[in-house]
Amino acid sequence: MRPLKSRLERSCIRLATMAWMPLALATLPLGMAAQRAPGATGEAWQIITPAQATLVLGRDGSLIGELGKGRRTNIALRSLPKFVGHAFVAVEDKRFYQHDGVDLVGVAGAIKDAVTKGNLRGASTITQLLVGNMHPDLIDRRDVTAGRKLREQQAAREMERHYNKEQILEAFLNQISFGRGSYGIEMAARQFFGKGAADLTLAEAASLASMPKSPVQYDPARYPDRNRTRRNTVLALMAEQGYISAAQLAAAQREPVRTVTFIRSPAPWVVDVVRVQAERAGIAVMQGGYRIHTTIDAALQRATQQALSSGLDEIETRPGFRGQRCARVAGDTLAAPAKAAKVEACLEGAAVVLDPTTGDVRALVGGRDYARSSFNRAVDGNRQPGSSFKAFVYAQAIAQGLTANAMVADTALRIRLDNGQYYSPDNADNAFLGALTVREALTKSRNSVAVQLALTVGMDSVIALARRAGLRAPISPYPSSALGASVVQPLDFVAAYATFDNGGVAIEPRFVQRIEDRSGRTVFTPLIPPPRPAMDPRVAFIMRDMLQDVVTRGTATALRKIVPARIPVAGKTGTTNDNTDVWFVGMTPELVTGVWLGFDKPAMISPGAVGGTLAAPIAGQILAAAYGNRASGIWTPPPGVVPVELDRASGQPSNATTPSERRYVEWFMAGTEPGAPVWPWSLFRLGPIGY
Repeated sequence: MRPLKSRLERSCIRLATMAWMPLALATLPLGMAAQRAPGATGEAWQIITPAQATLVLGRDGSLIGELGKGRRTNIALRSLPKFVGHAFVAVEDKRFYQHDGVDLVGVAGAIKDAVTKGNLRGASTITQLLVGNMHPDLIDRRDVTAGRKLREQQAAREMERHYNKEQILEAFLNQISFGRGSYGIEMAARQFFGKGAADLTLAEAASLASMPKSPVQYDPARYPDRNRTRRNTVLALMAEQGYISAAQLAAAQREPVRTVTFIRSPAPWVVDVVRVQAERAGIAVMQGGYRIHTTIDAALQRATQQALSSGLDEIETRPGFRGQRCARVAGDTLAAPAKAAKVEACLEGAAVVLDPTTGDVRALVGGRDYARSSFNRAVDGNRQPGSSFKAFVYAQAIAQGLTANAMVADTALRIRLDNGQYYSPDNADNAFLGALTVREALTKSRNSVAVQLALTVGMDSVIALARRAGLRAPISPYPSSALGASVVQPLDFVAAYATFDNGGVAIEPRFVQRIEDRSGRTVFTPLIPPPRPAMDPRVAFIMRDMLQDVVTRGTATALRKIVPARIPVAGKTGTTNDNTDVWFVGMTPELVTGVWLGFDKPAMISPGAVGGTLAAPIAGQILAAAYGNRASGIWTPPPGVVPVELDRASGQPSNATTPSERRYVEWFMAGTEPGAPVWPWSLFRLGPIGY
């Protein structure tokens, strides 16, 4: 402790001690039952562990959500840079390491100011602040009487007898409020700077140390200039007290205040999923103190939510939209439903992005606005996939020997069902194109061709393939199921599409990498199932190649206009009857993504609404954001496939007279290429199948 500067200070200390002594003798011992209210936090001098949050972290360690009652996560002082604690000591209690819980010099200074200047100021130490913050049921800091002050000082001295300075400072840093409902240095660091407290810079630590005086007034996100001014004062105090050098002071004071845009939970539907998975594993995450490390890419998660929200907003402005417009107009009010509206509901959506190799879910959005509706449409929704289901029909046909250049007939059908009724599928354009190749039929999404293929290979075999790919929803063995009439869960459906991307292997969607307790010990790691072959890798490759045509010149060209040409994309659109559900499910070499749009209560979105114009552009925005300026990998053919240059018009090998614009490379499973022995599929060249 430094020497007292004057006789006045020594007199004030004696005066302060004498003034408090009678009250000390009259005060009841701390912690007596008579003073303790129901729900008390214990003895006023005890350091307790208050309710903490369970942190849900992205794959890069960034905070994407919280679970539990308290927005606080304790962190060990020894894990922090020394300047973090020093910043708070410098501004809150410069004699922290010398006093016994009560700073008599500070008390004397407060009395002197009151006597000589008429100014009233506090003289509370970090220990006293901790006592009041940690035990508000016993030490109510709103109470300005001398009795409260004395009880606080007694408790502070008792705390110092039971705990060392490191323990007290650690508890203080973990207890203090930083506004916005956040407590503790760890939560504050993540909220304002997007990083853990262990990664704070000197300037950032000083910015946070500026806040306890007034978390609202010195909020670095709302008032960066105010925070910077006080931050620089904190830095100057640190230098004055010998915690940092003059060079460190100058460098830190030059830094601007840079905060992150904090969203309380950019992945609320993901948080719900991991909570359920953790609780099923027996981890009491709602009690707080855990860290759930997820597979989520935080930046991609935000981009996916933004793409879905902005896409839905744009759709609602289109002529003929049938629902209630939710987009804000003039910043304040909600637009009225369209004049022709028949549905008093808001358009909803869901989006999933996952890694086709591991099944790791990179982003998942279960709806438009979690605050309005927390129902997770990506996980718990069941909707018809429409034509996007055709990929499994064509895959089974390829597996049974059909080639992509085989001629099939897009023609009217009349199929007698078991109940005696007839089923006659038509096309979205109410036309039939006649003979065309299998590739063209898929590219143009011709319904009658998909139904013919399903009936020829057997709908049961198509269902079996989809089940091997990971689709758990029951698919009815009816001709209409070839066109996606049976409902599916979006997450499962997107995961099943991964088999086309990864060479035919079924994957399980995964959200949780591991869960750690408050000590950092891993308490749960989900089992990763062994790879399950779902289809021949040659079939997967040929299907993926055909699905690329859907994007480049078929029903999903709107996506190709958004995603740079350097990134290969394959996929399929889907639209159900009456324009009720629209889909796009597609893939790149690194990602599989799916988007569904519709009303919660199925109804027409608008006349002519289709997956290619509504869902595909949203998927394109997601993929464009996922890659940014990064390069993409390429798809390589597996052993056992043969390339042949064909004439796109005839489906036959090109020759010297074939124009260059009609030449393309077709892929065949070895033995099915032109010139190989004839397969039973030659019957498709003879016209439509009769029933």
